[in-house]
Amino acid sequence: MNRYLTLSAIAFLTISLSSCEIVGGIFKAGVWTGLILVALVLGLIIFLFTRGGRKD
Repeated sequence: MNRYLTLSAIAFLTISLSSCEIVGGIFKAGVWTGLILVALVLGLIIFLFTRGGRKD
């Protein structure tokens, strides 16, 4: 029963979505995830340098 449900879901997605839409969605998610990660890493590096440079 579970196998038929999985196959029917895959068939429905294949029919309803074109491959260009799927690939476009994957790349959009990848770009935004990459940009957010780069911003977080740069923020962390800047924070560590400014905190490490102070002599309290």
